[in-house]
Amino acid sequence: MEPLALQDYICSLDPAALPRVLRVCSGVYFQGSVYEMSGRECCLSTGDLMKITGLRLLSVVCEDQETGRATDLPLNFTGHFQLSGATLPDQPLVPSAMHQGREGKEPWGCTLHQVLRSEALRGQALCCATLPGRALHLCPVYEVQAVMHMRKEVVKIPSTLEVDVEDVTEESQHIYFIKPQMLSEVLGMDGAFPKQAEILEGPEHLPIFENDWIPRLYKGQKILIHGRSCAWRVLASSCKGRRSSRHFLLSSTYQGKFRRRPREFPTVFDLTASLGTSQALRVVVTKDWESTEEELPSLSVGDRLEVLHLAKTQVCRQAECKTIDVLICSRSSGEDEECEQVMLPLHLEGGFVEEVSDCRRYSLPEIVEQLPLPCEVKVATKDSSLASDILSSFSALRLEAQITEPFLVISLCEEPSVSFQIPPRWLDMALFFTGEPVPSQTPSTDRSKVEELTEAFYYHLLKLMPSDAAPPPRPPKRRDSRDKAGPQLPRGKESVEKPKPLLPLASSTALPKESGLLPLKPTSVQSPPVVRSTPNAYAPHRPGVQQTPKPFPRARDVKSSDDSDHDYELVDEDLTQTIHKMKGAVLHY
Repeated sequence: MEPLALQDYICSLDPAALPRVLRVCSGVYFQGSVYEMSGRECCLSTGDLMKITGLRLLSVVCEDQETGRATDLPLNFTGHFQLSGATLPDQPLVPSAMHQGREGKEPWGCTLHQVLRSEALRGQALCCATLPGRALHLCPVYEVQAVMHMRKEVVKIPSTLEVDVEDVTEESQHIYFIKPQMLSEVLGMDGAFPKQAEILEGPEHLPIFENDWIPRLYKGQKILIHGRSCAWRVLASSCKGRRSSRHFLLSSTYQGKFRRRPREFPTVFDLTASLGTSQALRVVVTKDWESTEEELPSLSVGDRLEVLHLAKTQVCRQAECKTIDVLICSRSSGEDEECEQVMLPLHLEGGFVEEVSDCRRYSLPEIVEQLPLPCEVKVATKDSSLASDILSSFSALRLEAQITEPFLVISLCEEPSVSFQIPPRWLDMALFFTGEPVPSQTPSTDRSKVEELTEAFYYHLLKLMPSDAAPPPRPPKRRDSRDKAGPQLPRGKESVEKPKPLLPLASSTALPKESGLLPLKPTSVQSPPVVRSTPNAYAPHRPGVQQTPKPFPRARDVKSSDDSDHDYELVDEDLTQTIHKMKGAVLHY
C-alpha cells in the first residue's frame, strides 16, 4: 500500500475491518513531535506503529466549493444530499428511509451518515435542499483510537493530523503491543495467576526494606506474579532506645514463639491505653512522686496499682479551683496491705512497670488475638524455616500495631522456588505482562517473614497509620513561674516566704546562736579547695551572650570586713579604668 494522508486513510476505512496496524511514514511529524489531546501528550515519530481499534465521528464540515464558505453540521443533521448537477446529471439516488411511504412527497437522496459511508459519494460535489450552494464538499473529522507501544492509555488523535501512514496489518501479525502497567494496578486485576511480567522501571521511591532482593528489581528483570498474599503484618521495634532501635514488619506466617515481657509506662496517661481491654493492667511504681495538691495522693517506689477507670475531680490551688481528668486505681503497698482507691492526674510523670506472671509461649496470631497491642515480648523459640532468625538476637521486642496492607507474592523467573512479598502501594514500579508460559512450580521458600524497615520509612509509616487517640494532657505550670507574676495567696497552712538577703561577710562572725546559722571558719584555718560549679542548664539564656559560671570567691580572699569592702572597691576601680580607656579611644578617634 502506498502512503496516504491519515485523513484520507481514515475516511476510506471500513469500521468493520478494524483493527488495522499503521506505520507512520512522513509529514509534519517526520522527526517526531509531541501534541496534546484532551490533556494527554503523545509523540509520533517516523516508523512508529499504531493499531487502530476504533473510530468516533467528532464533527462534519460542509464547504461550499464556489464561495469557500464552511459550515459545521450537527451530527444529527436531517437534510438529504444528492450529487450536484454540475458533476453528474440529476438522477435519483438511494431513497431516504426516513421519508419513504409518503405519497407525492418522496424526496430522493442520502442522509449525512449514508454519504460518509459510501465510497462512491465520498469526495464528490453534493447539493442539499436545506443548505445554500450547488457544489458542497463534506469533510468529516474522526477521533482515532489506537494502541501504541509502551503507552499505558489508549491513544486518541484527530484524523486531520498531518501525518502520512501506510497499512502494514498483514506483515505485522506477530507484533505484540506492550501495554505498561503499574504494580499497584495488578492488585485489582481479575484473572488467573501466576503471570510472567518484565520490569520496565524499577521502584519509584527510595527503598523501604533493608534486604538483598529489592536491588534485583531493575529494568529488564523478569518476575512471576503469583497473586495476592493472605498474610497480615505486625509492626515491631527492638527495645534499645529510640536512636539505636531497629524496626521490622513481621508476617503472620512467622513460626517463632514469643514470651511476654513487662511493659513500661512513662506517665499515667499511658496507663489509660489499657482501658476497654479484657485484661486488667497491674503495674508497680518505680519512681517516687510527691503530690502538690491535697486532693491527690503521693506515690512511693514499690506501690502496686491496678488500673480501674477514668474520672474527673476538682483540685484547688492558691484560691483557684479547676476540674481535671484523673485515673482511678487500686493501690496496695504490699501483699498483706489492704487496697485503697487513689486518683492520679493524667499528666503525672512517673515510672510504671507492668506485673507479668505469664510464662506461656505465644505465636504471632495468638498475640494479636489475645493480647492488647502494643506489648513487649522476647523470642522464646526461633523460626526454624529461616536461615537466621534475627529477632532472637534482641532481648526485647515491642509489637506496636497490626497492619493489613495488601501484598503481592512475587518470585524471580531465575529462582521460581523462592518468593518474596511486595506492598505495591509502598513500592510501586512499571511493568508489562509478557504473555509467556509460566512454570507450574509453586514457591517453597518465603523470604518476607521478617522484613527490616529503613529508618526513614518507619517514621513515614507511623504517619500513615490512623490514630484517634487524644494528645496527652499538659502538666500544670510550675509554681515558681506563677510567683513571678505577683504575690499569691497561701494555700492552707503553707506559705511562700521570700528568700532572706545574704548577710555581709563581716557580720558572719557574730551570728546569734538562736539563728541556727554557723559562723564562717577563721581565716587562719586552711580551707579545702572549692570545686567550681557547672552552669545551670535551666538558667535563661540571652542571645549573643556567652554564659560562663561565676567563680566562687577563694577562702584566702576573705580576710575581714575591710577586705570585703576593698574587694568591691577593686571592682569599681576596674570599671572606672575601662570607662576611662573607652573615653580616651573616642577622643583619639
